[in-house]
Amino acid sequence: MTATTEAPPETGEFRFFTERRLVVLTGRRARNLAELLEHLRAVSGACIFYHTHHLHHSYHFEKPRFYNEFANWASHAIQEEGLAERLAAIDLLAATSIRAIRDAIVEAISKYVETTGKATRECPPGDEFHFCEAKSFVMATGVVARTNSELFSGIAAATNASLHFHFFEARLRLERPVNDFSQWLAARGETRLARRIERLNPYSMTLDELKHEIARLGKRYRTD
Repeated sequence: MTATTEAPPETGEFRFFTERRLVVLTGRRARNLAELLEHLRAVSGACIFYHTHHLHHSYHFEKPRFYNEFANWASHAIQEEGLAERLAAIDLLAATSIRAIRDAIVEAISKYVETTGKATRECPPGDEFHFCEAKSFVMATGVVARTNSELFSGIAAATNASLHFHFFEARLRLERPVNDFSQWLAARGETRLARRIERLNPYSMTLDELKHEIARLGKRYRTD
């Protein structure tokens, strides 16, 4: 289920959305890199998005070593640290679609297999990679911004689920070039501020840190 945050042209409003997720097993699992590659080429885009993004959505007392679950599995289950580093180094911020992320992951694993010949090295029983996907249910929060000040006040009060939707999910699942906040600000002529928010790397910080950085950039528009 998807929703658009594109503002009606007659009002120029920004409507805040949030999401709830139902995580389901796909029935696919991989014991080695050959099986991982086979499934990566066949699973849904929702599956790829889940395994590369859901840890950003989760709260952590300590930051995980890798947010990319394929990198985590390569490191812990089959002890291929070189591959784990390559997968973790994929620039997700540069990707404009889930398809591009899938292609980058497949390419990184394929090149590693060609170089090392370790496609069939199996993980211990119980450490198989289980492919999951999340069914997203997108809902309006009822919060609407009509001015820059209201936008930044809304961001400050937004939940992490709402922030995750507007910064990650809307951009990749709807294949938009930028996050929703930058898109709306740019349409209002705030191109410099839009670019500064766009340059933030959400993959290098927590959602709380991301919210803080956005609030810092928009501080002059806050009225509360």
